[in-house]
Formats: sequence, C-alpha cells, structure tokens
Amino acid sequence: MGFRFWRRVKIAPGITLNLSKSGASFSFGRPGARLTFGPRGTRATVGLPGTGLFYTKKLGTSSRLPAVRSPERRSRSSRSRTQRDADASSPEGVSVSPKDRLTLGFFQRLVTPDSEEAFVDGCRALVEGKPVEALAHFCRSAYEWADAAYMAGVLSLKLGRFDDAVKYLKQAAEKSRELGKLFRKYELESVWSVPITDHIVAHVGANIRGVWLALTEAYQALGRFDEAIACLEKLRRLEPDDLVVKVSLAELLMETRPHDRRTCARVVRLAEGVENDSAVAAALLLYKARALRQLGMLEAARETLTRALRRRKDRPLELLHALRYERAMVYEELGQHSRARADLQRIFAEDPDYEDVARRLGL
Repeated sequence: MGFRFWRRVKIAPGITLNLSKSGASFSFGRPGARLTFGPRGTRATVGLPGTGLFYTKKLGTSSRLPAVRSPERRSRSSRSRTQRDADASSPEGVSVSPKDRLTLGFFQRLVTPDSEEAFVDGCRALVEGKPVEALAHFCRSAYEWADAAYMAGVLSLKLGRFDDAVKYLKQAAEKSRELGKLFRKYELESVWSVPITDHIVAHVGANIRGVWLALTEAYQALGRFDEAIACLEKLRRLEPDDLVVKVSLAELLMETRPHDRRTCARVVRLAEGVENDSAVAAALLLYKARALRQLGMLEAARETLTRALRRRKDRPLELLHALRYERAMVYEELGQHSRARADLQRIFAEDPDYEDVARRLGL
C-alpha cells in the first residue's frame, strides 16, 4: 500500500468530508479532537494540532445509525458510552477518557517498564509543545526502540538537525520490523507531514515507508543526493506504482541531473501511463514536461502541460502556476511568443512576485 493522500471538503463549521482511496468519510469536531464515520468504521481522534501525535480509537462496529435523541439525552448517552469505551480500553482497568490519554495526568498514571519510560516522556513533552525536550527523551530510548528512533529522526529533521536525523532514521530502518510496536501498545498514532515537492505534501506514519521518505528529505538537506536517490529506489522496489514515490524521484533527478539525457528519459518513463486525476499526477506530468523540454521534444512537452492544465479544480494554485510557467518556457522555445506572454500574464495577475514573471513581462 502506498502513501495515502486525501482531500478534505469543508461542509460546515466543525464538519468535514474526507475523500480518500478507501472512500468518503465524515469528521465532526474541532481540530485536535474529532469523530470520523466512514467505510472503516467510527474512529475517535484526540491530539494537539501541530504535534503530529494523536490518540485514535475505533469505536463500536455496529452498522446501524444511532437513533435521534434530544440534546440532553444524547449528551448523557454520549458521556456514558465514552466512559464505557475508556474503561474497556484502559491499561490496568483504570478509567481514562480518550482526551486524558494525551495529558500529563494520563502519562503520570501509567506504570511502564523502565525501557519504555523515555519514549512515554517524549510523547508527553511533544504533546506539551516541547519538541527539544521530547527529542532528548526519544534519543535516550532510540537505541532500543524503533519507534523512539523514528520519532528522534523525524523531530531532528523538523528541527533542522539533519545529521542527527540521518543517524536515528537509519537506526529505525535497521529495526523496521519493530516499528509501530509502542504506538500500538499505547494506542497512539504518529502522522507527520513531509514535503515531497514545492506543491505536494505527504502524510507518513511510523513505518518503513515513512522512514525512507524522511531519510530522503534529510539527505537532500545535506546535499547527499546519491543517498537520497538510493532511498527512493528502495521505496520504488517496495511500491513500484506509488505516484508519490515517482514524483519524489522525478523531482530529485531533475534537480540534480537536469541536463543528463539518460536521466530525462528516465523521468519520462516514470510518468508513463499517468492520468491527470490528482494533484500528485499533475506534479508528475510537470516533471515529465520538463524532461521532454530538456530532450528537445517541445511539442510533446506542450501537449503534456496542456493536458495537465485542463483540470484546475482542487489543484494547488502553486502547482498550476508551475505548470503554466513551464508551458510559457516551452512556447518561447517554439517561437510562440504571444502564447507565452498570455501564460505569463495570467500568472502575474494571480501572483505578481512569481519567479521572474514580472521581468519577462518588462515590468
């Protein structure tokens, strides 16, 4: 299974429609505490926005919708049902509500083996908004626990400590079969956003895919591009059809070897058979067009970009600008200056500071 992307459509305050490969689901609640109903059942999620750490619980499996109750009865019923769920899932039979699972009080009440204490302390510090303190705890536990090594690596990456990120992420990769063990034990979920391109962000968890993608980002930051490419190659062998991995690899290849004809041909092959049905696919078509332009195949590049621009709904504006800018460059090389200028003018109208558009327009 590849990296999962989803789109959220705001319906009303506190209500969101989530669209993903597994189907549509509805989420209710405020950021950090949400209830989701979907094809995989009902899930309660509690966490702090920005920490990347969540408590998730799958609720009852009954397929029947609850009967409509008055607000007062519904409130009492909800409280009692939530309390029963907490009683059933709490360690040592202690009654702990879902919200309390990510508070200081919950972690203080936990009785944990010494080998896990640093990991728990790291989670607590992260929830409290203390990433540096959390990192110190995870580092102390990283030698033994893959989840702690993963968290230490990702936090180091977020804090700009790229050498440390490589060190801990490699430790997590070496213990990849153990990834997720502590998260499952404490019913926690770690989801981090990792930039794939300037326009696309992937959400990854504590698994080998997340480790390799984070390692790729760390190697890129250090200028160790061959090692970054090697990480993506491992992901490609694991998930040969994953569009996110293809986009990551295409971007890295075009950034590091833009004038190498064999590299450009490889990028074109990466996009073989891709339909323009998502932002990720459109980003891959952008790199395909850049590779075609470098190969001197200008008509093919123009056709690729025009196809990618046919669907603008739900595409990031920055991605649309990149596609239009690239097409303007192709038009220039084709000698179609009026068409190039039309694309540049449209970009300028939406973002006057984009790249060198103003200069090219003589402004």
